[in-house]
Amino acid sequence: MALTDIQIRRLKPESKPFRRSDGGGLYIEVKPTGSKLWRMAYRFDGKQKLLAFGAYPDVSLALARSKRHDAKALLAEAIDPAAHAKAEKEEQIALTEHTFGKIADELIEKGEKEGLAERTLEKKRWLLSLAMPDLGDLPITAITAPQILATLRKVEAKGNYETAKRMRSVIGQVFRFAISTTRASNDPTFGLRGALTTPKTVHMAAFTEWEDYAGLIRAIWGYQSGAPETRTALKLMALLYTRPGELRLAKWDEFDLDARKWTIPAERMKMRRKHIKPLPTQAVELLRELREINFDTELVFPSTLRNGKPISENTMNTALRRMGFTQDECTSHGFRASASSLLNESGKWSPDAIEAELAHRGSDEVRRAYHRSSYWDERVKMCQWWADRLLAVT
Repeated sequence: MALTDIQIRRLKPESKPFRRSDGGGLYIEVKPTGSKLWRMAYRFDGKQKLLAFGAYPDVSLALARSKRHDAKALLAEAIDPAAHAKAEKEEQIALTEHTFGKIADELIEKGEKEGLAERTLEKKRWLLSLAMPDLGDLPITAITAPQILATLRKVEAKGNYETAKRMRSVIGQVFRFAISTTRASNDPTFGLRGALTTPKTVHMAAFTEWEDYAGLIRAIWGYQSGAPETRTALKLMALLYTRPGELRLAKWDEFDLDARKWTIPAERMKMRRKHIKPLPTQAVELLRELREINFDTELVFPSTLRNGKPISENTMNTALRRMGFTQDECTSHGFRASASSLLNESGKWSPDAIEAELAHRGSDEVRRAYHRSSYWDERVKMCQWWADRLLAVT
């Protein structure tokens, strides 16, 4: 017998739950607490199942019957109403929770926990910020390749081809992270490869002829302007030819000056692998002299302008400009190219030892392990030979 609103309102709780049927599997269950809950019993695929429609009077009798009607319609099409309801709930969550912006934030947080270099994280945050106005609030599953391309075209239209290229890459990282966490099924950026204008490759300016490089060395050792940290950093860039960030962010506890070794931690290396560099006598002397000045600092090259921060790469490049060298002639990053060219040109050292000293990644793990061990003695001799050759021209 069908229920009426008056009957439902008059139902009083008892010591145990009890039910009153409205027909077609729909019933209301009265709890001892007084709550009245709508339920619908049905069978699907030979199994007894149950749907919950909510509590009376928030869900009225008319609404409960409407929900029963919808469930019956699904059953008529051989669709499980419970599975359908679950899918709709997940879709709603995807629309509100699984947005591009929220997943991008999770990806950055993951990178922070994994110890990615702050400089790398800053670049990712910046590139993602360019995409957020268009994509940030959109469900990850609703974003299409044309939408992403339109966003990239805005950056490309300003002539920022390299930025657009890197932006496509980091957007792809967000999608692949979403796929790995089961919140997306494909990466639309894959199909955009080749759609963007390829940026012209710009190599870091560097002297690769010995006479030109010798002139740079004389200028650096004769440079008297600027802070001691800047002058020493430039000299060590020439002697050790590391990446600028590896040197600028160096801390005193990374150095064993007695053993003449510098251990650069993995998080500061491009390949995320700890790198140990031998130190020539001249580098040890420079570091001991600087230690007397910066005896109370953690950083080897603290900035004189920003407390607790290291000198910037611009600081070294500015010093090179003051010496009269243009940005088309040399940069702080160019010391690596100079050393690589001139060491190989000398013919005194094996190419693998040079690659190991530059911390370049080998073609396989066995070769990389071999680089780190077997070439150490040759690297020690090579770094001292290099330093002696540089100082001979000053």
